[in-house]
This record gives sequence, C-alpha cells and structure tokens, in this order.
Amino acid sequence: MDTYRVRTRVSKDGQLSITGLPFRAGAEVEVIVRAERQDRQTLVNELKALLSEIQSLPQAQTITEEEIAAEIAAYRASKEK
Repeated sequence: MDTYRVRTRVSKDGQLSITGLPFRAGAEVEVIVRAERQDRQTLVNELKALLSEIQSLPQAQTITEEEIAAEIAAYRASKEK
C-alpha cells in the first residue's frame, strides 16, 4: 500500500482540501484524519490534571496500601498464565 502524508488545516467552515495527490484518477484511497500531536509539556500537564482528579475521587480516599498491593499481585498472577 502506498502512503502519502500531507499536513493541512481545517478551514473555517470545517472542510479540508487536499490537492496534487500522487494517485491515479479514480483510485480508491483510505483517508484517516487525526489532530496534530500535542507538544510533550501539554501532554504532561493534562496527565497531571487527570491524576489529580482521580486522586480526589471519594473512592480513592478510602483505598488502602494493602488493597493496592493485592490488586497488583492479582494482576501479575493473571499475566503469568
């Protein structure tokens, strides 16, 4: 499968226009649209915010170290099978 990568911007009306593709007229192609990768610091900040939110949940306030250790042990045991 030939792959052709192009970067473009979504227009104000929410449309994309891609011209000059290196495929023959009438060829079937697959189009995948994804947002440009965020910078590392933005991802770190989002992860920190998510972890803070999770840690503030009522369920997180009552869990014990022993329960965490038991859950980790059970997970590891399930992977050994």
